[in-house]
Amino acid sequence: FFFFFFFFGFSCRRQFLLAAASTSESPKMQNEEGQITELYIPRKCSATNRLITSKDHASVQLNIGHLDADGIYTGQFTTFALCGFVRAQGDADSGVDRLWQKKKVETKQQ
Repeated sequence: FFFFFFFFGFSCRRQFLLAAASTSESPKMQNEEGQITELYIPRKCSATNRLITSKDHASVQLNIGHLDADGIYTGQFTTFALCGFVRAQGDADSGVDRLWQKKKVETKQQ
């Protein structure tokens, strides 16, 4: 009797859980206009193009301000995100330098 209950009880419970999981809708976030917005949008590392997960607490995001010819801040900035892996390897400084060398040509910075 125990084997019969265990085997068929487990099977029925598993089918119930699968049916409940397939019929339930995941919660969706909507704004005031009724458009669906995502709950979490992951960032990508600017140096390696790796996804920065929500558990990567060593990651940083830098905003580098743009200057005019007189050295005055223009109110614009460029954002770079670095994952914890790059920082742990000690490549963050050279990575930001390499990224800024590419970006300053696009933004016409000196």
